[in-house]
Amino acid sequence: MLDYVKLLILGLVALCAAIAASYARDMVYMVHMILVMVTAAGLFIWQLRRTGEPVVPVPTHEYMDGPVRAAAIATAFWGCVGFLVGVVIAFQLAFPQLNFEWTQGYGNFGRLRPLHTSAVIFAFGGNALLAASFYIVQRTSAARMWGGGLTWFVFWGYQFFIVLAATGYVLGGTQGLEYAEPEWYVDLWLTIVWVAFLAVFLGTLLKRKEPHIYVANWFLLSFIVTVAMLHVVNNLAVPVSIFGSRSVSVMSGVQSAMTQWWYGHNAVGFFLTAGFLGMMYYFIPKQAERPVYSYKLSIIHFWALIFLYIWAGPHHLHYTALPDWASTLGMVFSVVLWMPSWGGMINGLMTLSGAWDKLRTDPILRMMVTSVAFYGMSTFEGPMMSIRAVNSLSHYTDWTIGHVHSGALGWNGMITFGMLYYLFPKLWNRERLYSLRLVSWHYWLATIGIVLYAASMWVTGIMEGLMWREVDAQGFLVNSFADTVEAKFPMYVVRGLGGTLFLTGALIMVYNLWMTVTRGPAKAAAPAAAAPAE
Repeated sequence: MLDYVKLLILGLVALCAAIAASYARDMVYMVHMILVMVTAAGLFIWQLRRTGEPVVPVPTHEYMDGPVRAAAIATAFWGCVGFLVGVVIAFQLAFPQLNFEWTQGYGNFGRLRPLHTSAVIFAFGGNALLAASFYIVQRTSAARMWGGGLTWFVFWGYQFFIVLAATGYVLGGTQGLEYAEPEWYVDLWLTIVWVAFLAVFLGTLLKRKEPHIYVANWFLLSFIVTVAMLHVVNNLAVPVSIFGSRSVSVMSGVQSAMTQWWYGHNAVGFFLTAGFLGMMYYFIPKQAERPVYSYKLSIIHFWALIFLYIWAGPHHLHYTALPDWASTLGMVFSVVLWMPSWGGMINGLMTLSGAWDKLRTDPILRMMVTSVAFYGMSTFEGPMMSIRAVNSLSHYTDWTIGHVHSGALGWNGMITFGMLYYLFPKLWNRERLYSLRLVSWHYWLATIGIVLYAASMWVTGIMEGLMWREVDAQGFLVNSFADTVEAKFPMYVVRGLGGTLFLTGALIMVYNLWMTVTRGPAKAAAPAAAAPAE
């Protein structure tokens, strides 16, 4: 009976999408409806072929690792895509002639920049968080994923969201916010997928066999809940037409700016910080084979972080129409946020107490520890840049770009790479990675790439800010905007080279992981059972 209900739903979706595509008012909407129609029709045929097959009993004594494997593969794939687009737009800024005319604008910086940011944050980072959440919650709860096939729906539904958002960016269809948001119907689809994600994660915690909820799960749960709230409020919009991609935002003016940076900074705070701290609190102790340095500190870290981070967004709006009291509030909370952030960094680093010698022989652990070091540096630099006097120099300059990438590549990228190196041998039942030497190559290429990228942007950003505020004896500005652009050229080339090194390291990782799965010696142990909790 359930199979026929699925067939009916898929058939109706395909039919409705075909009708919507035929009445489309713009190309973005038409392309997306065609994608929905083709996907629904393909799933209809797949489901039709499976209808009537005998139901295979679910092995409740084993963990559900299929979605974890899929999310791990998607993490590596989307990471390389996002890094490649980042390298392209870095060189487009250095050499504007790379904005080729024959692409009809689709391959220009304006279209590729939001594609890059969303690919590395929501495709690469999002899939890393899916893999980490599915893997960690099962191991620490000693329970199989709740919801059965709903976990697969979360994974594939999220991939479909990525495809819709990416094609929308390239075709020029966004809501036009500071954070280039996808179209209204794409936002609705992501909301459905995210609610299913919350249900799967929370359901697994509720059915756990382990009475204690490990701290990594607190960070992961806070990331899921808060991102849902941020997404819904920031994307409140009224569609202009049910057959078009355009919509009108509910908020405007200074209220819209405040909401966007409440969303923007807390997307960093909960998507790129809280979720990845959940990774840190599980994978570093596992790789180091040491317990967390201070469990009490991890709890203090958690509650302080989630309370303080939510207030820090207004520091992005110094010297704007936002009231001074609001931006000052954001600045104060940002400065105070430095303390719990460093509490987490200290906890991660001190977990290696008694195991520091492993850094010489274990490049995976070295990668994870380096990520925590970058987390510490970024969470000092961010509060410093939120101070109004510093912000007057740094805002709207490439210093901000350097800060963002030292955190994103150094913290999020490195901890994700370490997680993938840890997961692949276990998920595919391999004795070890194909080559630790290739991991070392990846580590050094990535680290040097990050340093080149961040250092060049720090230099050009500070230079840019100083040139903008330089005045002569009569009080007139000395430099035009074109003068600053010309002065930045050498650093832009260095940035492109740094990104190229980082991308090269990621490609080496993909090769290493592929060889681990296809050529690595199989492990003799039986597949992991759902007990005991790890």
